[in-house]
Amino acid sequence: MKINKSYLIAGLLLLAIIVWFMFNYFKPDTAQDETEAASQAQEAALPAVVYRDAVAVSHPRAFSLFGQTEASREVNVKAQTAGPVVSTPAREGAQVNRGALLCRQDVDARESVLDQAKANLRAVEVDLKAARILAEKGYQSATRVTAIEAQLDGARAAIAQAQIELDNVNIRAPFSGIWERQAAELGDYLAPGQSCGLLVDLSPLIVRVDLSETQVGAIKPGQEAKLTLATGESLTGAVQLIESKANPMTRTFSAEIAVDNSDMSLKAGVTADVKLFSGDVLAQQIPSRILTLSDTGIVGVRYLNSDDSVAFTPVTVIDEDDGGVWVTGLPERTRIIIKGQDYVSTGTIVDPVREDAQ
Repeated sequence: MKINKSYLIAGLLLLAIIVWFMFNYFKPDTAQDETEAASQAQEAALPAVVYRDAVAVSHPRAFSLFGQTEASREVNVKAQTAGPVVSTPAREGAQVNRGALLCRQDVDARESVLDQAKANLRAVEVDLKAARILAEKGYQSATRVTAIEAQLDGARAAIAQAQIELDNVNIRAPFSGIWERQAAELGDYLAPGQSCGLLVDLSPLIVRVDLSETQVGAIKPGQEAKLTLATGESLTGAVQLIESKANPMTRTFSAEIAVDNSDMSLKAGVTADVKLFSGDVLAQQIPSRILTLSDTGIVGVRYLNSDDSVAFTPVTVIDEDDGGVWVTGLPERTRIIIKGQDYVSTGTIVDPVREDAQ
């Protein structure tokens, strides 16, 4: 029997449809499997970071500054009278006490002037004695006695003036200090106002620092300061002065810290690292190496949220010691990322590993 060609084609098409339907019905759900596999791969590929638990504790707020040591005062010791220098008993670099002789000028005729003033005083005293006797006997008026008494006062004043002028040849230290530099040598002629040398007072030693506008309100006179000099000495001092007017160029306030230097062993002009303390705040100690920058250039720390996502917060460094830096700005209890922080960004889910579990 001859099969109709149209029926044959229709049967083949129906068979093809049935086979396609059966194939897709019983085919495994590979799309779902692929999704699950991708999710597992993604979980397996989470970036790993190492964290440390950080708890805030009370810690002094410290300001780290740079300063320089200075003399508490220095003065050019100058001549008060004219004359050549005949003696320079003080040695450069030596400690001298107040009143010590630094330079001596030639006496010249000053001693003779004093002797003349004393002789004049004796003559006036004799005249006054005679005038009083005559006045008592009625041979001398009271006015004459009064005039001679005035001469006596003038003679005494002349002696005092001559004594002062004679002593002015001795140029003395106005305060105790270091005889830093001898300006006048033997034979030099000094006129009034010319320098004999430089006297420096280093007790107390002054360390000068500049406070910013945000720091000046937190620092008060009398507060303790810790200093480390470039020469190696570690010292303590106290703030004794904060200027009330800012430098218009730098907008900073100059402050003076007084340091005991009774033995004059510390020198002026030495660089100093200074720490000033202002009350206690809640802070955490962290390794300085984990400080990082945000996309906008803000210094901060990356830490972990409760869902293991990365967060960033700006911090302020308030102190530094051998254990790291002390900062404010973190949550009171948190997990700070101490390894891998530079390879993750805010919001990233990570695989956290505790520091002591490594």
